[in-house]
Amino acid sequence: MTGTATQSRLSTPSARHEAHYRSRARVGDLIAITLWVSSAISVGLFLVSGGTARFGSASDAVTSLGIMAGLVGTNFVLAMLIFAARIPVIDRAIGHDRAIAVHRALGKPAFLLLIGHALLLLIGYAFASGLNPIAEIAPLFAIPDMWLALVGIILLTIVVGSSLASIRHRFSYETWHLIHLVSYAAVLVSIPHQLSIGSVFLPLSFERAYWLVLYLLAFGAIFTHRFLEPLLSSIRHNLRVDRVVIEAPGVVSIYLRGRRLHSLRAAGGQFLVWRFWTPGTWWHSHPISLSAAPTDTELRITVRDLGEGSRSISAVRAGTRVWFEGPYGVFTDAGRTAKKLAIVVAGIGITPVRALLQDSRLLPGEASVLLRASTPNDTFLWGEIDELARDKGITVTKMIGPRSTSGPGWMTEKAAERGATLQNIFPDLTRSDLYLCGPTAWLTLIEADAQASGLPHHQIHAERFDW
Repeated sequence: MTGTATQSRLSTPSARHEAHYRSRARVGDLIAITLWVSSAISVGLFLVSGGTARFGSASDAVTSLGIMAGLVGTNFVLAMLIFAARIPVIDRAIGHDRAIAVHRALGKPAFLLLIGHALLLLIGYAFASGLNPIAEIAPLFAIPDMWLALVGIILLTIVVGSSLASIRHRFSYETWHLIHLVSYAAVLVSIPHQLSIGSVFLPLSFERAYWLVLYLLAFGAIFTHRFLEPLLSSIRHNLRVDRVVIEAPGVVSIYLRGRRLHSLRAAGGQFLVWRFWTPGTWWHSHPISLSAAPTDTELRITVRDLGEGSRSISAVRAGTRVWFEGPYGVFTDAGRTAKKLAIVVAGIGITPVRALLQDSRLLPGEASVLLRASTPNDTFLWGEIDELARDKGITVTKMIGPRSTSGPGWMTEKAAERGATLQNIFPDLTRSDLYLCGPTAWLTLIEADAQASGLPHHQIHAERFDW
């Protein structure tokens, strides 16, 4: 693209801003509406298929409420699977991180609804039989397929429990990911009791067809976008480790060579999910950002030793076959809505930022970068940022040291003492898109500071290194 075209593209930030913001808002509204509508359809199908007549007694009313809770809870679970399926249209519209945020937000309500489903049915059946709810348990589980439903609830409890923030980080990423795969089994083992018990999903009924289509859509999306497409793409591009370069203690860059990589349409700032085929790494995959703009034959990622998984990846040898999913993410130049670009980055967050700057179409003076590190050992790839800054006219500010205890916790103590703020580091902050990348807790502090400075939420683009 010529310099004139670049200038034209970036000289109308207000138009891009309005279009981008309206698009994100519409997608967010559409997601909320779709969830409510699909839940309403779930309940409506039950009511029109005879459910309205099931409120004649206390036992019938409680049982019917339990059935509706199960229908809505199941609808939420299927929606969770769809948001975790990495469907390209969803990823491009709202970004993978926001899709996963919706996935997580639905987890607790879905779990509570399904627990409520089980308890309300137990109470309703107890009312009808004249037994207390505890005594009703044994007859209930004498029903065929009910044990599978119990297994599904137990598996779902394990998944939801392991996903709680206070528990999740006690596991390694690899262990947590394996536990999370249990959610697929939890959904599948619950299907038989839905089809064989009660009259909601009668054979040849519209209700049964509707729910089977939902299951097929959810698991079809998972199979297509999490397994089939990555398999075919990995075979097509024949990606292998070319060389491994040490950047700093515990930090390596892995150069990957393949064929026709431009057809991936990967952009600087995006990440892929990588699987390295060695005896110690084949069984787990990791989301890792590109640390350089991709070419038609080469990709580069930079990995920091943050655990057993990343340590084993850092030790891969040249020639290792690599499979991948992606690219994913909207932490790219395409997400810009303003003419100015402000970036704050810490730690391994430097990787997508370095690729983003290389891949972005920038005029001199349009971008400013704040590099943050706790120690001099954490300044890996800073030299490459300096080179890009000289080539593209980017302003770079550096902060090295522990977090401030007297000022904003995202900056150093020395910076806080001299009165540093986001506004004086980035004089054009309110007329800029702010890109943030780094540890979640640190990043959250900057987000709050930016919004307190008057920067609208939709001008903040955050890439959290979290799972």
